[in-house]
Amino acid sequence: MVKAKVKWVEGLQFAGTSPSNHAILIDGRKEGGGADSAVHPKELLLLALGACTGMDMISILRKMRQEVDDFEIRIEAEEAGEHPKAYQKIKIVYCVKGREIEEEKVRHAAELSQTKYCSVAATLRSPLTIDYDFEVAKES
Repeated sequence: MVKAKVKWVEGLQFAGTSPSNHAILIDGRKEGGGADSAVHPKELLLLALGACTGMDMISILRKMRQEVDDFEIRIEAEEAGEHPKAYQKIKIVYCVKGREIEEEKVRHAAELSQTKYCSVAATLRSPLTIDYDFEVAKES
């Protein structure tokens, strides 16, 4: 089982610790009561998706002997108008630059990432169960 931890710092700021023991700060928007001092929770979802599929793309294109000079992934998301304002649609645009980059190989790498390798994309597409529980500790 993979375990992560998020600990409250102050206001709406939290320090997250990943299963690989790396830390990141997370905060809310000012209009929601946060200080806007760090990435917002839902934004992390988009960044995780971009990084996951980007790592796949670089790995696959290297195996295809494609020399990538520059690579950027743009992620666009449409939010629902009402709370919880979940993302309704996400579009990924792969911007690959290289001297002899073959379009068909980039297309194939993107398809492999999205249909076979990117665990973040697979998680977002799948039916997901989220269970919850709670603990209360009273101070003495």
